[in-house]
Amino acid sequence: MRKIINPFVNSKQHDYKCFGCSPLNNIGLQLEFWEDGEEVVCKWIPGKQFEGYRNVVHGGIQATLHDEVASWAVYTQCKTAGVTSNLSVRYKNPLMITDDEITIRARVESVNRRLAVFETTIEDSQGKVCSIGKVTYFLFPQDIAKDKYQYPGENAFYE
Repeated sequence: MRKIINPFVNSKQHDYKCFGCSPLNNIGLQLEFWEDGEEVVCKWIPGKQFEGYRNVVHGGIQATLHDEVASWAVYTQCKTAGVTSNLSVRYKNPLMITDDEITIRARVESVNRRLAVFETTIEDSQGKVCSIGKVTYFLFPQDIAKDKYQYPGENAFYE
């Protein structure tokens, strides 16, 4: 697996506080990402503050995890920026809050000039799939992505 660098951390263009991926957001998820072949992968340990039912990760937090891993696939696999156009999540098994790492994955299902569709999964620490997502992103042309959405270019995500 190859680490994906978060180039937004030292951005001078805006105060970077993304709930999903900013290490500067104390109440956020502070996610980090890796590239594993054609997948973008995230390992994360859910804390008690993300609970819905007792010891179960809140469904809205799970939806956020699906959306966030897909957004990093937009950056690295589609080589641009985009915004969520549609998100659906199918909850299959409870995702328990433990001290163990869960795995969130995104894989490009289809892409054209304007839209990218991703299949995303969340697996518990035992590898059991707890939820499956289908996330559609509207893709920006690179000039707009760089100009309006601070997309730094694909090389900024890797050493």
